[in-house]
Amino acid sequence: MFSTAFSHLTSVVVEEVTVDGDGVALTARTVTREAACPGCGSVSGRVHGGYRRRLADLAVAGRKVVIDLLVRRFLCPASACGRRTFVEQVDGFTERFARRTPLLRRTLEKIALALAGRPAARLTKHLSVPPSANSLLRLMRRLPDKQAGAAPRALGVDDFALKKGHVYGTIILDMETGERVDVLPDRTVDTLAAWLRAHPGAEIVCRDRASAYAEAVRTAYPDAVQVADRFQCAMRRLVVCPTQSGGIWREILGPDG
Repeated sequence: MFSTAFSHLTSVVVEEVTVDGDGVALTARTVTREAACPGCGSVSGRVHGGYRRRLADLAVAGRKVVIDLLVRRFLCPASACGRRTFVEQVDGFTERFARRTPLLRRTLEKIALALAGRPAARLTKHLSVPPSANSLLRLMRRLPDKQAGAAPRALGVDDFALKKGHVYGTIILDMETGERVDVLPDRTVDTLAAWLRAHPGAEIVCRDRASAYAEAVRTAYPDAVQVADRFQCAMRRLVVCPTQSGGIWREILGPDG
């Protein structure tokens, strides 16, 4: 049962498990005899010393889990390497400077991407892994940006304020999945038109009635259907643009945009 619940701990030796109040503390140590230097890649078996790391892990049965892990510091054998010593890392279990296991980090990233800062923090508190809202936002900012390929079939374009009343950018969405595709630094015709030409394939473009967006779409996607929010459009012919929430009413723009 223990090995099933803590399958990610198979690469270390768990010496003691202590249950105290609403928390579980695991004392563990590494078992590797050699480690590769992250600077030059040389493998060393000369142990210089060691210290204990405290890693937060996924909760078990509503209890917080903390792992007290003994790791070793090795001497680098390469005289030309800038590192005299280095600390071993356990694949899939530890990361440099991290205070969480990769399993917990990935879980928090998914929660933060789904709910953002404060709502995600409220949920993780109930899951007994309560980082702050700012910590969750930092996890999201560290994630690598996805490289945009071909444009989705139904494209959403809207502006947002980087500094309200002064600086605005453009966000591009996949209207069928609700995912962000890209973010542009401004809301000008040339910037959006250049992006649309570099990412062909959209059949429907959902947007507000901004003239810059209308001109950019007409220039880059002359055959695409342009769709606008019905409260901003003079026409009353309604269509449904599918979204993750099941559908949203939109209106087809007339020839004047």
